[in-house]
Amino acid sequence: MSYNIQIRIADESDFQHALTISNWYERSSKERGTGIAIRTPEYLKTKIQNGNAIIAFVNDQLAGFCYVEVFSSGGYVSNSGLIVTHEYRGIGLAKKIKKIAFNHAKDTNPDAKIFGITTSDIVMSINSDLGYKPVSFSQLTNDEEFWKGCSSCKNYDILTRNEKKMCLCTGMLALSKNAKMKLDLDHLIIQPDKKSDA
Repeated sequence: MSYNIQIRIADESDFQHALTISNWYERSSKERGTGIAIRTPEYLKTKIQNGNAIIAFVNDQLAGFCYVEVFSSGGYVSNSGLIVTHEYRGIGLAKKIKKIAFNHAKDTNPDAKIFGITTSDIVMSINSDLGYKPVSFSQLTNDEEFWKGCSSCKNYDILTRNEKKMCLCTGMLALSKNAKMKLDLDHLIIQPDKKSDA
């Protein structure tokens, strides 16, 4: 079967899909049993309205979603809520969505560290391919707005009992666009010869 895949920045015409996407999160949380934050349609509409959501269609059918959030006064940015409906899993769609969300986050917030937390093996694999590394929660944002987003997860009590230092999720972190660029260019800097004092 051939797939006509369209992935783009969501706009207000996509408000109509917010309830369906919200229901996907709820269903996924129940199916996985490992915990996933529930997102309300109103919350998703805010992300869409701010130009921080990525939406995917396959053969003109709604197929996937992800959004970008900024924390700690722009010091951190996350790609959150990556989800693909059952019908279009296994065709590489999640990886395509995540890559576009990752690049959108880097381009709109070039100085921000990019991070996420997840219990999904698939998301961890995609993140690793994009340059994320597993890290302790202490290296992630301490912005309460981010951690408040975990409150609808069934494992939130584990997070709070551990003072937000650990949970069932794995923390992952990638360099900011500007830090990565500096790192990539460091080998091109010509160092002056050091002359001995003798």
